Amino acid sequence: MNSRHLQYLNIALAAFLGIAIFTSTDEPEGQPNYRPDKDIPQVVKPVDLDREFDFAGEPLPMDNFDVRERLDRELLVNTYWHSSTLLNLKNAYKFFPMIEQKLAEAGIPEDFKYLAVAESSLRNVVSPAGARGLWQIMSATAREHGLEVSNEVDERYHYEKATEAACKVLKQYQRSFGTWTMAAAAYNAGYGNIKDEIETQRAETYYDLNLNAETARYIFRLVAIKEILSRPDEFGFYLEDEDGYPPLDNYEAVKVTETINNLGDFARKQGTTYRMLKVYNPWLLDSRLTVRPGQEYEIRVPK
Repeated sequence: MNSRHLQYLNIALAAFLGIAIFTSTDEPEGQPNYRPDKDIPQVVKPVDLDREFDFAGEPLPMDNFDVRERLDRELLVNTYWHSSTLLNLKNAYKFFPMIEQKLAEAGIPEDFKYLAVAESSLRNVVSPAGARGLWQIMSATAREHGLEVSNEVDERYHYEKATEAACKVLKQYQRSFGTWTMAAAAYNAGYGNIKDEIETQRAETYYDLNLNAETARYIFRLVAIKEILSRPDEFGFYLEDEDGYPPLDNYEAVKVTETINNLGDFARKQGTTYRMLKVYNPWLLDSRLTVRPGQEYEIRVPK
């Protein structure tokens, strides 16, 4: 090897060592580009199952290995589904106070607030089957329990009224099946489906039933959501109160007894915008509101 080749080799070796020294002092082993002052830490580990779990005061049979494994799955899925879980925590600040009040008034266990999370992630969404709102109510069920569903108005999107309707359904199912756990399962699968499966399978509890994939996971998902949202810091989610979304409670209720031809004009007269009118009144579907003789609506106008 001539002197020029030896010189090039020494330069290359020096450069390599310099890079190695720089990276070894700046990054933990196996974590390239890690910035301890800025990066969000993540610890991935199993969830402790060696304790009691319940839904609505009804215990899960944790001595059953099948129950343990099914719960374990939902706890892990929801624990490490970061963006969705964090948004659920933020939305809980907006909706849980109202939901808790309605559940208490109806005599329904507070754990059912987690059913709204499982159904809609606390959003006014539409399912492929046509169920709508926080509680994912079908149109026939909505009308059966006093909600208006039309081209201009859909009270499945009315937070309080939809919650009251969901409470009626849940109480009806609890009376029929005898447990809140089975009532929640029936809410997901439908009364008739659960009734038929109980009779066919000769099952005594939800945990004895062999159901479709969604309903078979449903109660375990509710328990997992309950565990995480009630003690988020134990699962690695840290929020201050100011991080939560504020409740929609700062409004003035305006009684409407005549048809509104243009809700944009109505909003301007009330000192707000069409957009904010829809935010506070998502049950208003159209740009107008037809009011029949003797009928009355309450529209919320943000202060």
